[in-house]
Amino acid sequence: MMIIIKTAEEIEQMRLSCRLAAQTLCMIAEHVQPGISTNALNDLCHQFILDHGATPSPLNYRPSPQNPQGFPKSICTSVNQQVCHGIPGPRVLREGDIINVDITVCRNGFHGDTSKTFFVGPPTSRNSKIVRVAEECLRIGIQAAQPGHTFNAIGNAIEPHARLNHCSVVREYCGHGIGRSFHEEPSVLHYANPDKIAKLAPGMIFTIEPMINMGKADIRLLADHWTVVTKDHTLSAQFEHTILITPGGNEILTLAGGEQDNLSAGAVGAENPFSMANN
Repeated sequence: MMIIIKTAEEIEQMRLSCRLAAQTLCMIAEHVQPGISTNALNDLCHQFILDHGATPSPLNYRPSPQNPQGFPKSICTSVNQQVCHGIPGPRVLREGDIINVDITVCRNGFHGDTSKTFFVGPPTSRNSKIVRVAEECLRIGIQAAQPGHTFNAIGNAIEPHARLNHCSVVREYCGHGIGRSFHEEPSVLHYANPDKIAKLAPGMIFTIEPMINMGKADIRLLADHWTVVTKDHTLSAQFEHTILITPGGNEILTLAGGEQDNLSAGAVGAENPFSMANN
């Protein structure tokens, strides 16, 4: 496994790409309302990314030659029981839905990747727990991502918190290195795996993006070859940041600029004025 250590120049380019991804997510937040289609959300993000001198990384992306077709849209929109890689289309959002919007942009040859789960309308007793737990799992994973720790520390921190809240962690999809390529080494698991003994070092950049299910972890792939859903039809939520390992800890790169974020240091359950689930 070859983990790329970024140079100072590459890190600065990554900051710019990641900031744009975060700004795109901030832009789309006000549009996540009952009555809008997921395709309309896609079109708004697509144009915003182009207007800012970048391209949407998912559009026509093929993870391997075995994939029958490239991803047909510019963002992923995963609603309710959809775990990840939902394809935007005519589906209209309804009050009470939750939707994960996953944004990846390529600017000057460098990719930035982030996502968050939004409430469509006010939170409900049905959906508030899974969104909270998913956000907490990301925060816990980022806290564990410290120089000198193994990659296993990340999953070893996330999984117990999900289980404590009677939720489950999807195992088939994980975080990943990112830079000049959309997906680089390493694979960043969100569950404990003692074989992940590689240590985090300054200059590493990767995503943490736990997918948390309200029910069992079992998933299935739909006939479109992209959309992943829970087998038991329970809700799923996800939050994602791209982070840089620094000599003293880590830096969250996917912030919109000018904002503060306590994800890398804040206590789980503490009040967070920048809570990512708020529209």
